[in-house]
Amino acid sequence: MKKKKIVAIVQARVTSVRFPSKVLKKIKKFTIIELLLKRLKRSKRVHKIIVAVPKSKENKKFSNFLSLLGYTIFEGSEKNVLDRYYKAAKKYKAEIVVRITGDCPLVDSSLVDDLVSNFLKNDFDYLSNNMPATLPDGLDVEIFSFKALHKTWKLATTSFDREHVTPFIIRNSGIFKKSNVKNDKDFSGINWSINEPRDYETLKKIFYHFYPNIYFGWKKIIKARKFKPSLYSLDHKKKRDEGARLSSGQKLWQRAKRSIVGGNMLLSKREDRFLPNQWPNYFSKAKDCFVWDLDNRKLIDMSIMGAGTNILGYGNNEVDEAVKKTINKGNLSTLNCPEEVYLAEKLINLHPWSSMAKFTRTGGEANAVAIRIARAASGKDKVAICGYHGWHDWYFSANLKNKNNLNKHLLAGINPTGVPKSLKNSIFTFDYNNFSQLEKIIKENPDLGIIKMEVCRNEKPANNFLQKIQEISNKKKIILIFDECTSGFRENFGGLHKKFKVQPDLAIFGKALGNGYAINAVIGKENIMKHANNTFISSTFWTERIGPTAAIKTLEIMHKIKAWKIISRTGKKIKKEWQKLADKYNLKIKISGLDPLCNFKILSRYSIEYKTLITQEMLIRGFLASDAVYVCTKHNEKIIKNYLSNLDDIFKTIKECEDGRDIKDLLKGPTSITGFGRLN
Repeated sequence: MKKKKIVAIVQARVTSVRFPSKVLKKIKKFTIIELLLKRLKRSKRVHKIIVAVPKSKENKKFSNFLSLLGYTIFEGSEKNVLDRYYKAAKKYKAEIVVRITGDCPLVDSSLVDDLVSNFLKNDFDYLSNNMPATLPDGLDVEIFSFKALHKTWKLATTSFDREHVTPFIIRNSGIFKKSNVKNDKDFSGINWSINEPRDYETLKKIFYHFYPNIYFGWKKIIKARKFKPSLYSLDHKKKRDEGARLSSGQKLWQRAKRSIVGGNMLLSKREDRFLPNQWPNYFSKAKDCFVWDLDNRKLIDMSIMGAGTNILGYGNNEVDEAVKKTINKGNLSTLNCPEEVYLAEKLINLHPWSSMAKFTRTGGEANAVAIRIARAASGKDKVAICGYHGWHDWYFSANLKNKNNLNKHLLAGINPTGVPKSLKNSIFTFDYNNFSQLEKIIKENPDLGIIKMEVCRNEKPANNFLQKIQEISNKKKIILIFDECTSGFRENFGGLHKKFKVQPDLAIFGKALGNGYAINAVIGKENIMKHANNTFISSTFWTERIGPTAAIKTLEIMHKIKAWKIISRTGKKIKKEWQKLADKYNLKIKISGLDPLCNFKILSRYSIEYKTLITQEMLIRGFLASDAVYVCTKHNEKIIKNYLSNLDDIFKTIKECEDGRDIKDLLKGPTSITGFGRLN
């Protein structure tokens, strides 16, 4: 009987998202991939070894490296690994394929040979030792016939099936003859594959222990663990084949948490605010109200739209074109950019009560600048605040006296760690629409010099709240600052304070001002703003040109299309439809926020679970969604209708849960956490 050609195909790349170039990490004088291939070459059953590498610029050097070592390379699709496997097997006339992944340098040739013998003896289509697994992760071997591979290549259509080669075979028992080999004792809780730097440390310890022998069997490692357990103390629990289940965004998030404090730069964008362990996390591109994740999945953003920075939608052509022209001319030099003058004049013209401006690149900076100027002008340190005003020391010092002072303004119970204790009793908080609370603060602190607040966010002002604040500020000669970083340009062209016919002494704008480009502004009355010259407020990158250029063009477009009217109208409709859905399913709901910054909450003891369910199920349907929508001008009727139609299905499920269905059975991971529970 003619022997069938058995080909081992090892899939490997240097572009791993979680641990780039892991296959080229060295242990003694060998790379991980060399150790794997040398060990696999000991197989008595395998006739040929092929390394299937993605055909890409990033992997070309890797392919050349392996070729110089004498290994056969096949270059194919990076994402469609099934296609890469099939074409490699076809080119080298494989009749039986042994599948090995490049993250398993402890592959054991004796296990491979035993599995091949079993496969040939029983004429299987597919055989593995990991369904379910009983051996340590890193010893996984799959064997399948070329006929089964060919059939899978023709029939598998989903991106998941084409990216991971064998799931289609594993799922379809009616099509393929399959089996699994189990070990007598279960060692599946041990991890010897390499996905993260800590895995590499474990593997180094193992190889160092046996070196110069690199061909030791897996049973010898288990035996060594018994008398020297500390040698392998870095073994850690993880989900087996976790990489196959994680999106590229999830993999990169795991990597990010190793090198970036907190994982990212903005608390509002952390995955635990949305959908822990499932959120896409990163984008490859964004346009209008669409976002593409790292797996190139197109998603509709019905969430926070870049944390409220894109009223005109992502990548507005006119704004981007203006920025490109600026880049071509040069963004920063020894001289100043003229655009900062033009932008200052535009903002002052929009707010005739003001006469001077100062620019920063972030909202936290702008808030700190405003406080510095106001303290310099008033000669007083104490500030009464209402709302969220950034992360700087001056603001978080409110929690030095009581860590709960900012509960309604930011995060419940946040500790002012790192804030100088000397700032204690310099910041006092008052609730929105609670004027008597502010009066009490002023009475008890005659040396109070500043009131700083958000004009409006969730609640509308009642009982002439804003007018009373302006009156008492004037009467007591207290400097009034309106923080309009979020509210500005949402419901009118300029500051929201114009709508309520109140005037501050200083105002702050950001977020939407540059439609995604970093620009924030502090404007104010000359007699106050000029005190900036008596202190030191200066920063190199406040002089760059892109931010002011983007802001000037954004203001021009917003004025031309009346952007605030468009987004207010859309937001009002969304609020109305949320209420209709709640009424339809007899759910209690609280709807809040400015029309273009609307949010809701299902009033139930399972509110957080329902919020998580909405995000989970909407993501499956192709939406970035939660309990809030920051509206942009690109949220058209068709998109809103599609969003509400999908939300209807989920509200129906929530009603079933309120009637007794267990919400925990529906959630695929942890619940989101509450974040930025703001004052008003």
